[in-house]
Amino acid sequence: MLAWAKPIREASQMRFRPCIDLKDGQVVQIVGGTLSENDASTQTNFQSERSSSFYADRYREDSLPGGHVIALGSGNREAALAALGAYPGGLQYGGGVCPVNAADFLDAGASHVIVTSYVFRDGAIDYDRLNELTRQVGRERLVLDLSCRKRDGEYWVVTDRWTRFTDFKVTGDSLESLARYCDEFLVHGVDVEGKMSGVEESLVSLLGESSPIPSTYAGGVRSLDDMDLVSALGSGRVDLTIGSALDLFGGDVAYADVLAWQPRK
Repeated sequence: MLAWAKPIREASQMRFRPCIDLKDGQVVQIVGGTLSENDASTQTNFQSERSSSFYADRYREDSLPGGHVIALGSGNREAALAALGAYPGGLQYGGGVCPVNAADFLDAGASHVIVTSYVFRDGAIDYDRLNELTRQVGRERLVLDLSCRKRDGEYWVVTDRWTRFTDFKVTGDSLESLARYCDEFLVHGVDVEGKMSGVEESLVSLLGESSPIPSTYAGGVRSLDDMDLVSALGSGRVDLTIGSALDLFGGDVAYADVLAWQPRK
């Protein structure tokens, strides 16, 4: 193991990582590939009448650390801070994070901050910005979002609401090159995000085989069987987020069954 790398759990120890996605201050689930500044073109699977802190309280009561709060655009600060305050140290925060505001979210209770666009600028990694952020936040409190789409058989990180391809291809070598700057990776399979059409199996396998630090995959889960599938494909080393398919968000996968699944593993 590389000297700086965070130890990876042994096989068969995949964890469920909960999520709170926010749009216009409300908890939502969206179809990832449709996310746009134009609300009319963004497809929403679910919009909750419950507050962000309701979900954070639930995750805290059920001892589910390591989930994430993602702000999809502006107008989400109060809801994000409420969730972080309800589960101090239990949730990561992402959405417009930069050196100017990172400390605000950490001080509000976030265990980590999640970053994409600040680091991936104009379609490429800005290593000056990445180094600056790592120095200010600390590697141990930084998560890099490597959400990606498939093009020509390869996975490429996308930014700008998942609409712009960068020049960063997700491979074993590229994961190792970035792992020295952060504590974890968060990876949405954008092409299947919110569609409940099945997970990106090759992406999960790649993360399980190649990531030198913990990684969390999200996208496409449609049934409890997908938890077993991701655990197997990722060799127990890739954690899983379930969004639209979860009954907390209007889906068919029972949250109670997800909780029951974990102790058996």
